[in-house]
Amino acid sequence: MNKEDKDILLRLLQRHKELGISEQIDYQKFYLYSIITHSTAIEGSTVTEVEAQLLFDEGITSSKRTMMEQMMNLDLKAAYDYGMQWIKQHEDITIEWLVLLASKVMARTGSEYHAAGGDFSAAKGELRKLNVTAGLGGKSYMSYLKVPARLAAFCEELNHRRKSLDTKDVAAIYELSFWAHFELVTIHPWADGNGRTCRLLMNLLQMEFDVLPTKVLKEDKTEYIQALIDTREHEDISIFIDCMTRLHCQHLKADIDHYIVSTSEKMVDKQDLQQKMVGKWSIKPSLAEKLVDILEFVVDKDEFTTEQIVSHFGFNATTAKRYLRQLTEFGYLEPHGGNKNRTYSKKASN
Repeated sequence: MNKEDKDILLRLLQRHKELGISEQIDYQKFYLYSIITHSTAIEGSTVTEVEAQLLFDEGITSSKRTMMEQMMNLDLKAAYDYGMQWIKQHEDITIEWLVLLASKVMARTGSEYHAAGGDFSAAKGELRKLNVTAGLGGKSYMSYLKVPARLAAFCEELNHRRKSLDTKDVAAIYELSFWAHFELVTIHPWADGNGRTCRLLMNLLQMEFDVLPTKVLKEDKTEYIQALIDTREHEDISIFIDCMTRLHCQHLKADIDHYIVSTSEKMVDKQDLQQKMVGKWSIKPSLAEKLVDILEFVVDKDEFTTEQIVSHFGFNATTAKRYLRQLTEFGYLEPHGGNKNRTYSKKASN
């Protein structure tokens, strides 16, 4: 981790602590839900954070999402719940434990494989017995025959680093977790679920030493994957560590900015706005509530897109565009750009 990024990270973490953001009611729960939702989104899930909350807390499934997507989220939550309890015991990380962790990640969505190297089950977290590549035309990962030995060496090195770690050096904790993520995903021990399991391990190592876990948002996917590719090609772990540090800093800053805005006078007064919309524009109270929810969501954003509204609220694109058009007509939002690349911002007067 370069000195500039390290200084920024430490300042942001200190500011985060001073504001008491982590002490808000249910902060840890919703932060974890966000981590899980975005980790599965990187792998193709379209479940939103709101839908995930309903799924986890109330057992309410969404008719807009496939059962496979929702099971991905349920499995990953179960894996986090198990891992968070286990990691606090500070026991050695072994191949057997990683297999168990992967089995929880893939419990309901893992497939059975019948390969030349033998039969194995992703749902049981069993190591792959076939070779894989990084996508169509991508670089091949190591032969499955080498995986057990490399995984054993990884566990040995990881445990050595954990035991010799200066737990007061926050930057070193993050560096260890980023290193472990990269090494494990490079070994690619499983036929499926590698990304989710590696991000889970990264977060568990951070939780073990009581630092705020790193999110990898679905919006980060391109940068995140490119950093993995560049690190492998150049054999330079600093590329991935620096990328993950920057992303973590970006998310910390966004959380801090949102918290400051939400506790300031700029916060949307929902009741007043709803009454104004119902009275001035004669719209239904239920619609006014939806429109105000959108304004509250974007209060701390300089610009935002229709896609962000769709993702956060679970509206379809047509409905989201209609709501944004109404808010524009009412004078709360200002559109920028053409139809294909349109963004919106709040008008200063509102």
